[in-house]
Amino acid sequence: MSVGANLKISSLLAADEPGPYFEINAASAIPILLVCDHASCCFPQALGDMGLDPFARRCHLAVDIGAGPLTECLSDSLGVTAVVAQYSRLVVDLNRDLLDPGAFLEFGDGIVVPGNRNLHRADKDARADAIYWPYHHAIDAQVERLRSIGPPPAFIAVHSFTPVLNGETRPWQVGVLWDKDPRMAEIFIEGFRAAGLVTGDNEPYSGKAPQDYTIDTHAEAGGLPHVGIEVRQDLIDSVAGVETIAAVLHRIIASLPARIA
Repeated sequence: MSVGANLKISSLLAADEPGPYFEINAASAIPILLVCDHASCCFPQALGDMGLDPFARRCHLAVDIGAGPLTECLSDSLGVTAVVAQYSRLVVDLNRDLLDPGAFLEFGDGIVVPGNRNLHRADKDARADAIYWPYHHAIDAQVERLRSIGPPPAFIAVHSFTPVLNGETRPWQVGVLWDKDPRMAEIFIEGFRAAGLVTGDNEPYSGKAPQDYTIDTHAEAGGLPHVGIEVRQDLIDSVAGVETIAAVLHRIIASLPARIA
């Protein structure tokens, strides 16, 4: 694993804390870029526990369980570049526009987030400067680097979803999210179903919704082939589970350069 450097640009993060993101295979020439917005349940020391108990700090509202390890596994096995966030989505949701109320979530799935209530603009700006913008600038830089050395990279956002939401069981094992460009989605849907996985086409979330900031900003706006992948969390909450799903994804992703050329 080759990890790229990243800078802390705000006093919100102490010098001995992780940076806002890390990169794997930061110099890879393979035209594929993986991103993981919700890989971590870490909070900056300055924010304490944000008023949350240990369960809430590690639940699906705080982190996409398994998505980070899955992204790392794929980046390592494929030798492709990945940009992986290192702070919880409850600090600031990297997949939301900063004006979206969900960027600083106050309540969800029966959990109140005291640390996000009555935030001042300066509080939001500090989180954006320390975590949100460095992450998105790193993605921009990787897109431009890959464009400069080869064909436009295939852009893949990796997420996970809880098996039960609001008391309702979700039958899908994986979901493929897309909006206007079906090229990548068709390849992933075909590959998942061939592997015997119950696959949602814009389920359990839709790529046509306006909340997919990362894909909309970095991929769709620039005409990159792209897709959002959702994996049910009970399938990737262990090392064995991550390896099983990663093997399926590896086969699909490895075929992309030839199929979307």
